[in-house]
Amino acid sequence: MPRVMAKPDNLNERNAEFEQRPLTTPVFLNSVPKSGTHLIRNVMRMFVPVEQQYHAAFVQHPILRQHQAAFSPAMPHLSWGHLLFSDDAAIVLKHTKHILLVRDPYDWVLARARFFLSDNFQGSLEHLKTGNVSAEEVLNMMIFGIHQKAPTLSEIYTHNAVSWLGTSVTLLHFEDLLKHVKHVDTGEAEAFFGELLGNCGIDELPADWRERVRVGSDREQSGTARENLVTGTAIEVPDELPDMQRRLVDYAVPGLRALLGYE
Repeated sequence: MPRVMAKPDNLNERNAEFEQRPLTTPVFLNSVPKSGTHLIRNVMRMFVPVEQQYHAAFVQHPILRQHQAAFSPAMPHLSWGHLLFSDDAAIVLKHTKHILLVRDPYDWVLARARFFLSDNFQGSLEHLKTGNVSAEEVLNMMIFGIHQKAPTLSEIYTHNAVSWLGTSVTLLHFEDLLKHVKHVDTGEAEAFFGELLGNCGIDELPADWRERVRVGSDREQSGTARENLVTGTAIEVPDELPDMQRRLVDYAVPGLRALLGYE
């Protein structure tokens, strides 16, 4: 099994700086892997009492049945993970506020490549970190997968995002979240976070909501933020997806970006 190395944060301690109101309904922060999971989780942790945050596990399909307590209406928690669409998942989330965070597939390819090439990721892809392949070849692997080692872009987005559409899930774009944590003093940000918290069952923005967002979105608190990834690889991933790789994404998953609201 791959291992993810991430530094701990002190957000449980920072949470005590703010007056917290108890959740009245369970909330699950679902996301496509490498789509800003830590950002949405850390921001929301500033609005929920620590004792109602489900730190027992990062919820994923193989361990779902062992962690159904995270979704109990009788004992509401804020939980998070990468939960693909399935019968079991749909059942346990029936009474849960479900937020689904997605990222533009073009940028996702770059983020996934940077993560796989970093020292924070330890799995079956160590041989790619030596510079034996080009950056473009790595990007193609992120799009089309690696046989028996890494799933395709299509597989990940199909099971972690597209299959949830049309249900009670609230779709959230990583790009919108990132924009508003960077410009938290704007009226647009206030409307955005008011709606986000409302979709999580928190009907009123506390007066100090901006400071809570600033604390939770501090990139130093995210072990998988781009600048916190440790890498000694000789491969330099570009800042923007090259034109050919964009065309390959469109070939591999035609209509996906439009379906998710990116076109």
